[in-house]
Amino acid sequence: MKKENAPYYISSIQEQHQFWGLPKPKHPLVSVFRIEDTAIQDSSPQHYSFCYYSIAIKKNFDGKVKYGQGYYDFNSGTMSFVSPNQLLRHDLGDPLPAEGIILFFHPDFLIGYPLTKTIKDYGFFSYTLSEALHLSEQEEMVIENILKNIETEYQSNIDGFSQDVIIAQIELLLQYCNRFYNRQFITRKPANHEILIRLETILHDYFNGEKLLVSGLPTVLKIAEQLNVSPNYLSDMLRTITGQTTQQYIHNKLIEKAKEYLSTTRLTVSEIAYQLGFEHPQSLNKLFKNKTNLSPLEYRQSFN
Repeated sequence: MKKENAPYYISSIQEQHQFWGLPKPKHPLVSVFRIEDTAIQDSSPQHYSFCYYSIAIKKNFDGKVKYGQGYYDFNSGTMSFVSPNQLLRHDLGDPLPAEGIILFFHPDFLIGYPLTKTIKDYGFFSYTLSEALHLSEQEEMVIENILKNIETEYQSNIDGFSQDVIIAQIELLLQYCNRFYNRQFITRKPANHEILIRLETILHDYFNGEKLLVSGLPTVLKIAEQLNVSPNYLSDMLRTITGQTTQQYIHNKLIEKAKEYLSTTRLTVSEIAYQLGFEHPQSLNKLFKNKTNLSPLEYRQSFN
């Protein structure tokens, strides 16, 4: 028996068109449409998941989204990215964007192309809505032109080059979004530096209290949850600000603390490994050697 609040799975782009009151798609695996042409009905699923990628520009949305610890209006063009099988929710009565453009494309459309593998490198498909891409007017025009090119291509007569052209346009779109996200990490420095300060506080609590002994080594997922950001967004943001991913940042803090123990205490390497949350001393030895080109004992001996 189906649970009343179970998420509905949308198994095709055509089915999504039906729910949103749109005409049958011209292509079964790719579609571009305007938000202002949709009509979400009472019978439409409010808690759902779908089998395709979605890239959307949303405009004139009478609402706000949380970004870091601040709130940013949706009035200017914003982009969101959804990968297949993510859970989404829309409650009837919630405000909706007044206009915008959405691209859907099925993973099967990419089969046989390098994008099948490289699309996983675009971390923003794992960002949350609160980490949406905020576009300038010029950036918005660039993205809209690419989406229109995709729409024009599949609306025309399909030939042996059509899929190549559309895939090339999707790749170009993703590359521009990568560039614009990196720009956003720079232009939204106050919000991002506030996250960095909170990250420093969390790691300080780990390495200077009892958390390592109780909880073990902090993971990227655990840290991201405490910061209320997605793991991919946190790593991409840190890479822009510090040149390090979250994992590298955590490891460097670990090495700093290990050096402090080695140079100021008589604790054995095994005891230090235990203090830092490692299950096995060998793990500390391997990480320390990888980061410093010295074993912990060699590092300690350099002070004698």
